[in-house]
Amino acid sequence: MAILSKEDAQALLKKVLTYSTADECEASLRGRTTGNIRYARNSVSTAGAQDSVSLAVESRFGKRSGIATCNEFDDATLKRCVQRAEEIARLAPESPEYVPMLGPQTYLNPPSTATTQLTAATRAQAAADSMNLCAAKNLTAAGFLDGGTSFVAKRNSKGLEAYQQSTNTDFSVTVRTADGRGSGYAIADATDPAKLNAKGLTQRAVDKALSSVNARAIEPGKYTVILEPAALMAGDDLSLLGGLVFGMGAREADEGRSFLSKKGGGNRKGEKLFDERITIYSDPMNPEVPGNAFDGDGLPTKRQTWVEKGVVKNLFYSRFWAEKNKVPATAYPNGFIMAGGTQSTAELIKGTAKGILVTRLWYIREVDPQTLLFTGLTRDGTFYIENGQIKFPIKNLRFNESPIIMLNNIEAIGRPQRLAGCLIPPLKIRDFTFTSLSDAI
Repeated sequence: MAILSKEDAQALLKKVLTYSTADECEASLRGRTTGNIRYARNSVSTAGAQDSVSLAVESRFGKRSGIATCNEFDDATLKRCVQRAEEIARLAPESPEYVPMLGPQTYLNPPSTATTQLTAATRAQAAADSMNLCAAKNLTAAGFLDGGTSFVAKRNSKGLEAYQQSTNTDFSVTVRTADGRGSGYAIADATDPAKLNAKGLTQRAVDKALSSVNARAIEPGKYTVILEPAALMAGDDLSLLGGLVFGMGAREADEGRSFLSKKGGGNRKGEKLFDERITIYSDPMNPEVPGNAFDGDGLPTKRQTWVEKGVVKNLFYSRFWAEKNKVPATAYPNGFIMAGGTQSTAELIKGTAKGILVTRLWYIREVDPQTLLFTGLTRDGTFYIENGQIKFPIKNLRFNESPIIMLNNIEAIGRPQRLAGCLIPPLKIRDFTFTSLSDAI
């Protein structure tokens, strides 16, 4: 039952709404059918599959709201779920930020599903290819492959009906040398699992691991850097570009809590804050990175430009903040696209006299939200560049840098690549600040 069709999902939600006695009621279904395999030290550690569907019911009496959930769908359970949401709503305080539920909406139909399925056999083969490649070179691999199909459906008492199905596959691998002195990393995701080459990604991590042995220490300071997409977007829970784009909230800016706050009040929409080569937008219909058709409130997504030629064009407005400021609300996208050029990372390296190549950043933390200052560490392959060539591996470094400054110090922008549901180009940046060395591999 994990993946319901649009017709079956809406039929179930319609039934749920018949049990409601509230002023407003919304019912949402989420389901997923996924499988994964995890390996470490060239041996599979876990593998499994998940089929799940859950229902959430929000009931409102005036400005009071209550939410209840369930994962069984017999009539008695559905009725009890609605009743529980109503009981909670009657006990809840009034919300000072209440906005009515949305009525009927018109949605785009993003190309977000694939015909190819990631089966247990294909997952096992991908892991075997990765581990065998490493074992043959006396290297150790640790990786995770996860993918499947999911859906979300919504319906409310105001006439809103929404449904979307999507597929996604994620793969990441870390490769270490036997003596633990070299480490490499690769990561990718795709809508269609057939486009994900686990063996090719592992080879990239292998090359990084073998090349990073006998790393040398260099003096911290300001350097020209080439940041690969994984250094810009993939982090443990925060990333340089993700922190910037998803931090473009209008409310935070208007209340003086963000890098987009204007002295004296208001926000910096319309100001040029970045290099004129910087354009960032979201587009749910992009075939390489199809997005969500609607956000959690049921607002339709559309192509939206956030930064154009360095100028802040739009901010994220919640429905409450939009109503307060008498502007249209902004649907929250699940990814974004940064416009780039045609150069590969290798070509960016070839055009660099002196600099540092960064494979990946991690343990990123926000230091100052007003300036968007972040700190974190390099890892899994950091290299010194001289005269257009990688000369030697270097020890990892701690950085203290703001994406705002970083995107004003652009030397070159490479060809965008898909990562974390976004299109991210490698960036060549001058005067990137490193503050200290790290002995970690």
